[in-house]
Amino acid sequence: MSFAKLTEIIEISDSRNIPFWKVILEEDMHERNVSEEESFSHMRYMLEAMTEADKSYNPALRSVSGLAGGDGAILEQFRKNKNRLVGDFMVKVMEKAVKMGESNACMRRIVAMPTAGSCGVIPAVLLTYKEHKNVADERIIEALYVVGGIGEVIATSACISGAEGGCQAEIGSASAMAAGAVAYLEGGTNEDIIHAAAFALKNMLGLTCDPVAGLVEVPCIKRNISGAVNAVISSQLALAGVRSAIEPDEVIAAMKRIGRLIPACLRETGEEGLAVSETARHVEAVLNDKH
Repeated sequence: MSFAKLTEIIEISDSRNIPFWKVILEEDMHERNVSEEESFSHMRYMLEAMTEADKSYNPALRSVSGLAGGDGAILEQFRKNKNRLVGDFMVKVMEKAVKMGESNACMRRIVAMPTAGSCGVIPAVLLTYKEHKNVADERIIEALYVVGGIGEVIATSACISGAEGGCQAEIGSASAMAAGAVAYLEGGTNEDIIHAAAFALKNMLGLTCDPVAGLVEVPCIKRNISGAVNAVISSQLALAGVRSAIEPDEVIAAMKRIGRLIPACLRETGEEGLAVSETARHVEAVLNDKH
């Protein structure tokens, strides 16, 4: 089976008195015909790959275009500056989001979650949480099942492709997935989890996909920061008891409709938006000359 609604997951969770994440674990066991240990081991592998990608960040690397690289180190240095408005947790989230995005642009090994262009959002949030709260890997792995469940619903009922639904489908989906995971980690209820996801996705509705020179670098990498920070604040809203006026499943349905309405020129075709700015045209011309 494939979950089409978040409420389907909650109904199973409530009726069987098992946590949200375990519903997804059991579905994975059924879908792939694996044991609980095998499923958990596979998810642990995902966490290890994310952790390694973060640790192996190389500030000296630059992408072939020259548009990406080094900003993660700048943010790392900024984090050491105490005269700033943003706290340590959030600055580290920003830093890790950029580092992961830059590593992707520099052809390093990353975890596409849910896509390569949005690969920085979930690792930035969960790895920072793990370090900040000093929690065991097992808790983060449980949160990754929450991530997977929310992502599955979005992929089934809407989309996770920028070419199909705009960047809302990539960064927006990743942000919603991360928000639900943080709500879970902080001891939130099932309602907290899905409303955190709803807040995060609502904040990203209508986001276009207009990459410069057709590359997942500008504006994509910096948007990972927005998605990651958005996930954290959305989780806090839900945990405080605030509820989305629009039901979470309806938010996902709205994202699908909006994606269809976004003109093709703003869905990864490079025909409008930032992709046709004067600077973008210059970058594209330089890259074409190189080839």
